[in-house]
Amino acid sequence: MAEEKMKIEIIRTETIKPSSLTPLHLKMYKLSFLDQLSPPIYGRVIYFYPQSDAARVPEQRTQKLKKSLSESLSCFYPMAGRINDNTFVECSDEGAPFVEARCNGLLSTFLQNPADLSLLQLLLPTKVESPEAGTWPLMQVQATFFDRGELAVGISTSHKLTDAASMALLMTSWAKTSIGSDQTVVPVFDAASYFPQRDLSHFKLPPMEMNKLECVTKRFVFDKSRVVDLKAKAASGDAKPPTRSQAVTALISKCVMAASRSNSGVAKKFFLTQAMSLRKRAEPPLPENLFGNVLTFVSVEVNENHEAELKTLVADLRKGIEDFTVNKAIKLREDDASEVIFQDLKEAGELMGRDDRDGLIVSSFCNFQLYETVDFGWGKPIWVTIPVSTGRSNFLTLMDTKEGGVEAWVTLNKNDMALFESDPELLEFAYPSTQISIV
Repeated sequence: MAEEKMKIEIIRTETIKPSSLTPLHLKMYKLSFLDQLSPPIYGRVIYFYPQSDAARVPEQRTQKLKKSLSESLSCFYPMAGRINDNTFVECSDEGAPFVEARCNGLLSTFLQNPADLSLLQLLLPTKVESPEAGTWPLMQVQATFFDRGELAVGISTSHKLTDAASMALLMTSWAKTSIGSDQTVVPVFDAASYFPQRDLSHFKLPPMEMNKLECVTKRFVFDKSRVVDLKAKAASGDAKPPTRSQAVTALISKCVMAASRSNSGVAKKFFLTQAMSLRKRAEPPLPENLFGNVLTFVSVEVNENHEAELKTLVADLRKGIEDFTVNKAIKLREDDASEVIFQDLKEAGELMGRDDRDGLIVSSFCNFQLYETVDFGWGKPIWVTIPVSTGRSNFLTLMDTKEGGVEAWVTLNKNDMALFESDPELLEFAYPSTQISIV
């Protein structure tokens, strides 16, 4: 489907204000040290919903979304504020832009090519790398209706204030508010007490950049049955069975290593850098609903032999997390918690900048229950996706599929992708991007 055939018309843009004013004692919200270090970019997600008998008229859905968003912003009050000097959010109730749009086609037609990033971008209110993410707005929404009343809700939230868990928390609460549930999620706005602000002049991170060759992003789907087979193949003796994301990451890493070494002719050392939430890793654990950037990046060098078995790669993946848990997690409740995280981030950045290393940066959104929890009152989404748009290669993003499998977005340079996507072992378990069913 050519992009020019799919027209998106912006109907109106309105700034949604919180339903109640933020109390005076909450007007100044301190950023944590990890918030300060986070880049001024937007995290983005799109939820797709079929036609609904509960709300046949688009205006009814739109008003429901606006009203519940207004109420949610009162609870998540920093998201309606403005960041000043990378140190605090002025919770001034400025609100969040809400874009209403119409698409001149059917959702079923749109989803015939679900990996077309240029089309997915049309359903989002902003680009990833937008300077506004460092000031205001900290949240933006776009509701796009298709010809038969199907709906795509695209959300952008500033990475200066939210990690993946925080975004999921916000979306779950918004959906529960929309249906009038009395089980709305209550966020904990206290990250700066665990990771106090620091003078950033003493914490200079190297740029986290992989090679800048022409890169390609493609989507691969591991259905539930093939994930089961892959986990069995990656299992190792009496060791704990690998998770879905570990098994998929190990396979993709193996195929990326093979493609890279075949093209370059050089056996570079390979590393994996994994984004990891700290909430459950700290001892004792941090509050489950702690809002903000509560994550680190853990790097580990993997087996240098590109013929390594999957079980060996799974063990390498686990090594970095286990080392962090044993040697560093206990320090997350101490005064030097920020120093611990900074050193991990610094190590990740240095590895990414070395010419004698090759690697993969992994973010997993599996087990965030995005399909189960984000029902605004007209049913669960038929597809949830996080469009990858880094502009840099060697990135892997994992998400659940609706049926319990794994969706993988892989970004590699053009030459490596040509070999990677034809790797027989990859294709034994993964399907290239296929049409999304709206049933």
